[in-house]
Amino acid sequence: MTRIFLSMTGVIYLLLALWCSLDPVSTSRSVGFSLQAGSGQSEFLVVYGGLELALGLIFLWPLWQQEVTRFALVVCVVVHGCLVLFRCISFFVFSGIGSTTYSLAAGEWLIFLISLGFYLVQRTSVHGERSE
Repeated sequence: MTRIFLSMTGVIYLLLALWCSLDPVSTSRSVGFSLQAGSGQSEFLVVYGGLELALGLIFLWPLWQQEVTRFALVVCVVVHGCLVLFRCISFFVFSGIGSTTYSLAAGEWLIFLISLGFYLVQRTSVHGERSE
């Protein structure tokens, strides 16, 4: 079940990487960015396209190497925990937040809570003992 969840998350990140890479103007506009020619475009492509591609591959990795499932799950919990933390801070610090940002926040919370749930369940061994 964990591998299916990670795979779905990985596919979402691959799709986001494609969207950010192939249509950066639309993508950036939908989250409130205005891209400056050259450096701004490069930074958006690298951070949004490249980083989301990397995360997608990490979350898909357990499909072909089952032994990295726990690693990918921990990465998912840490990344989305940090996203949720900073997203919540941003809601208190900034005003004028658009609907796309709220949708992203909902997705981040959902992925964080589900991945945390899988992580907590996996901490318990098959025999009901806590595994370290």
